[in-house]
Formats: sequence, structure tokens, C-alpha cells
Amino acid sequence: MNSRKKVYFASDLHLGLPNYEKSLIREKLFVKWLDQVSQDAEAIYLLGDIFDFWHEWSRSAPQGFVRLLGKIAEITDSGIPIHFFTGNHDIWVKKYLPKETGVILHRKEYITEIFGKKFFLAHGDGLGPGDPGYKILKKIFTNKFLQWCFANLIHPDIALWFGHTWSHSRRMTERYPEFYGIDGEWLIIYSKELLKKTHYFYFVYGHRHLQGIHPLNKKSTYVNLGDWLTNFTYGVFDGEKFELKYYKK
Repeated sequence: MNSRKKVYFASDLHLGLPNYEKSLIREKLFVKWLDQVSQDAEAIYLLGDIFDFWHEWSRSAPQGFVRLLGKIAEITDSGIPIHFFTGNHDIWVKKYLPKETGVILHRKEYITEIFGKKFFLAHGDGLGPGDPGYKILKKIFTNKFLQWCFANLIHPDIALWFGHTWSHSRRMTERYPEFYGIDGEWLIIYSKELLKKTHYFYFVYGHRHLQGIHPLNKKSTYVNLGDWLTNFTYGVFDGEKFELKYYKK
């Protein structure tokens, strides 16, 4: 392992929220971050909800975000892999984004070794106990027939307007999440259940917008990456330790 190389993690930018002007500020900031970390990155993991709403058709895709997409393509063209996880807000990524930017697309949780340590990576939505309402909603979102209806029976302009309006209204009216403690967080409970069967050094999630590192036992750690709406946090692993850092506090 090259001791200078690191692996970086970020999630929950929700680009497009709350409006074009404010989203553009965060997009430019994140592009700057990508440019900096690519100098010593072994790989970069984007763990979901990068966009507040994203839906692709067979021959069309959402407008905007050209600075981010261009920077991602530049980095992957240089040989640095970028792993892109779909979240509950950008679950409808299809062929366009990975084809144009070169990202490695993950629709489900992903298990991998990073510098010899076993990682469990996921956006985190729908995992663990609780949140039955969203789990029902996710089944609707991933239903093939309903996806076909949305893509083929509604004009893209109307579909994108509806998607953005619905997504924005949910995010803006939601109360900022509270940390329920080591015994109350669904993703921590879920991680502990997985540890009963298989050892992982790190569980890394997004989704909750609650940045934090919490030991599960002497050799396993839960990490939540926070967000780029209010916290501007990211994770970095150098082969020895995992750290959460603030890019702009």
C-alpha cells in the first residue's frame, strides 16, 4: 500500500435543494473538495443522495450539475475509481450517469476490502428495524411497472417538476434528525445484527445526516458521514484509521 494514498467518503449533498443559486454554491464547493482529494485518492465513495432528485429516461436526463459531472468524469478518466451509491432521493439513476461519468454504480449495500480491512458500505435507507412508512414507499419507487408508468406516461418536464417539488417539500418540512443513542439508531442495530454473522472493521452509511463515529466492539466501528447541507463532513481512511473531517464548518 502506498502510505500517501487515502480513500475518501461523502454523501447527502442533495444538490438542487433548496434552489438553484444555493445549490450551485454547494456544488462548486464539493467540486473543489473533489479536486483536492483526487491528489492522493486511491478511490472515492459517494454514498447516496448526491442529488435531491434525479430521474433518467432512455434518451434524456436532468439538466444542470455540469460542474460536478465534469469533475467526476475527469477524475475517473485519470484512473481513480469513484463509487456512486443510489440513495432514496436519487434512486432512479440508470445508464446515463455511469456511462457519461465513469462511476461504478451501486444500488444496494456493498461489501469490499479497503487496505486489507473489510468494509460494509450503504446509503442506509430502508435498513434495520423501524421506518415502515418509508419501506412501503421504497417498494413503490422500485416497482418496475410504476417506474415505467412514470417514465412513459408523464412528460419529462412535468415529471421532473413533480419530483423536485415533492422531494424539496419533504426535505424542507422534515425536522432535523436526532441521534437516538447507540442502542436506538436503526443502522447501528442493523450493523450489530450483521456482526453476529460476519466481522466487518467498518460500517459506513449516509442517509441519517448525523455525522459520527461509534465503536460497536473492540474491532468494529459504525460511521455516519453526515451531509453537505449543514455539516459539510466527509470521511477519510488511510489504512490505519478512519476520520471524519469538516470541509466547511
